[in-house]
Amino acid sequence: MNVSYLELLKFAAPETIVVITALVVLVVDLTSTRELETRFRFIIGGMIASVGCAAAIVWMLVIPAHANALGGMLVVDPLTQFVKIALLGLTIFTVLISIDSTFTEHVGEYLALVLFAAVGMMFLVSAEDILMIFIALELTSLSLYILTAFNKRDVKSAEAALKYFLFGGMAAAFTLFGLSLLYGLSGATNLGQIAAALRGKGLDPLLIVAIVMTVIGFGFKVAAVPFHLWAPDAYQGAPTPSAAFIASGSKVASFLIFAKVMMLGFAGAEGSVVWRNFVSGWMPAIAITAALSMLLGNLVAIVQSSVKRLIAYSAIAHAGYMLLGVMAHSGEGVASLVYYAVTYGLTTIGAFGVVAVVEDRSGDDKLSSFAGLSRRAPVVSFCMMIFMLSLAGIPPLAGFFGKFYVFAAALKTGAPDLGLLWLVILAIAMSAVSLYYYLQVLKQIYVADVPAGASELRVPVLSQVVLSLLAAGVILFGCAPNLLVGVLQNCVKAAGL
Repeated sequence: MNVSYLELLKFAAPETIVVITALVVLVVDLTSTRELETRFRFIIGGMIASVGCAAAIVWMLVIPAHANALGGMLVVDPLTQFVKIALLGLTIFTVLISIDSTFTEHVGEYLALVLFAAVGMMFLVSAEDILMIFIALELTSLSLYILTAFNKRDVKSAEAALKYFLFGGMAAAFTLFGLSLLYGLSGATNLGQIAAALRGKGLDPLLIVAIVMTVIGFGFKVAAVPFHLWAPDAYQGAPTPSAAFIASGSKVASFLIFAKVMMLGFAGAEGSVVWRNFVSGWMPAIAITAALSMLLGNLVAIVQSSVKRLIAYSAIAHAGYMLLGVMAHSGEGVASLVYYAVTYGLTTIGAFGVVAVVEDRSGDDKLSSFAGLSRRAPVVSFCMMIFMLSLAGIPPLAGFFGKFYVFAAALKTGAPDLGLLWLVILAIAMSAVSLYYYLQVLKQIYVADVPAGASELRVPVLSQVVLSLLAAGVILFGCAPNLLVGVLQNCVKAAGL
């Protein structure tokens, strides 16, 4: 599709609005509010950032577009717009839970980086060309590396960022190598054209290498085993709002593009994961990664004493569950994956928001710091209960329906053989294990005694409102999942997946 610059600007208008917002936040902070208290600067910058993101959302709702510009460099369809709206919503909540933070005085720079990371994610979900996918991945990654290191007063933040950066650089090399092999084999950079060129040629040894390299690269982005080693340190060492954004927004964008690359670029090379009848392809590679992620993530989370590390290992386990949606390689699989990723993102931002409140008052994120929290901050404690039970998959919360939807889509793959049944059984068993460590957090909050001399926590009103909104969203999307699922199914159908 040949487009003029004006049309291209129209298709990329949401990203343009967010970039302009980031620059406005920087200019206002550097020129007008530098002398104010940090909290007031966060309030002003956060309002500008939130309004900019809201404006981009309104643009997509009022002026829906459908285009495939520059050979897949920028694909705009109902599915990408749905995911972009979800990403911008997660960005707004990240900004709002940052307002009461005290980890930095560089407010404008911090908020601008959050917005630039969001722009990278938006371009990522709109890309169906391997060059654009790699560029968008790196824009997102570089912003997140810096956000991880943003607490200059804490050596753990610098250590976490260094590990994240080194692992990320290595993963980028694997991704680039895998994508370059795809180009060499097909002579194309568009995912659809790559699949058309490779169709009927069988599993060339170089194609197997390309599959492995690509799975390694994207496995790092979604923190799947054995490419997860950066996640626990990054989640624990990063400023809590930064960790929340890494755990939510980047997961949504990375999983969607992972599914797109596998379903569109490697179409015809799926293979099979039917029990005792494996056939080489990308599905067995992802199946092994998913099984290891569910096992290691849940079992290691049991012994954690830091709540942020506990959430990190929980995130690794959830990556395993979400990979079932990728393996479903169907329209329903994509819809279930996006629903799971979006609701998981909301829940995780909420959980990190509660951790930020406790960490700010007690100085750390240990389980013992949550002792008796229900008597000192009842609203925040109730919200944390909703988030933990949703992550555990307890009905009628969003986490339960997310798992149910993904597992149902996986069981339909390879029917009537129920090829993914063994993985679904493992996922259900590991979900039962996860309930133990989520209840450990709630035990500290509701059962453990208040430490001697502990005073009532004064939680800012804004934090309580934001956490309550997130908790309400988790309950709403669990009780009425069709609010998202119905829209998602129509979006996936319109996108032709």
